[in-house]
Amino acid sequence: MSLGPDTIACARIVEQGDPDRFRTVMAAPVTARAVLFPIYAMNVEISRAPWVTQEAMIAEMRLQWWRDALEEIAAASAVRKHEVTTPLAQILTPAQAKMLDESVAARRWDIYREPFEDEAHLDAYIDQTAGHLMWTASAALGAPAEAESDVRDLAFAAGMAAFLRAVPALAAAGRIPLLDGTYKGLIALAKRARARITRPHLPKAARPALWPAIGAAKVLDQVIGTPQVVSEGTLPVPLTPLRLAVSATTGRLML
Repeated sequence: MSLGPDTIACARIVEQGDPDRFRTVMAAPVTARAVLFPIYAMNVEISRAPWVTQEAMIAEMRLQWWRDALEEIAAASAVRKHEVTTPLAQILTPAQAKMLDESVAARRWDIYREPFEDEAHLDAYIDQTAGHLMWTASAALGAPAEAESDVRDLAFAAGMAAFLRAVPALAAAGRIPLLDGTYKGLIALAKRARARITRPHLPKAARPALWPAIGAAKVLDQVIGTPQVVSEGTLPVPLTPLRLAVSATTGRLML
């Protein structure tokens, strides 16, 4: 099986915008790549939309473009031609398209400078971004519905680990990422995320969707042990070639 030109274009977007996920996809079979690259390319596009301009209205318009495209996919109507939306429309079910629309809506937080309202708001942001993405990728590769809860728990832990790694950049951009930025608050947040680490039982074909979570436990454990690494921006890179190779060859998720 070879990848079509649109899927190859999606691969380039992921390679440039999310190199860690690109590496996980390249470690997967070609059939999985054809599914994952369009999904991850869309995630790159929506995650960077709030950051390519300082004009909130323009950022809102960029996100709305993707919401409109996902609405077209959900309605099974003619979908606007685009290197990402074209292959994406062949992959997503209407329900998955509606779910990813929630991911786009959640990204509106990135546009503005208001903090999260409370813990529930932060949790919803992580679930609607990291959780929706990992579950959509897993389901698109054949994960059964009963695995959704475990996949979302793992995605929450991995998403929070990634969020903590991004705290210095978010703060430098004028955002207020943390409800409690004290060492005590950071430890409590990391412990809460760490408690949701799971190893979902998925069919072999769907396991590559979990690989972006590789190393998440290591990151969270470091925050629990030395919370100052968050503000210092010295958290370890979670995805290493060795962890990815072991996960891909043995089927055991190296967290």
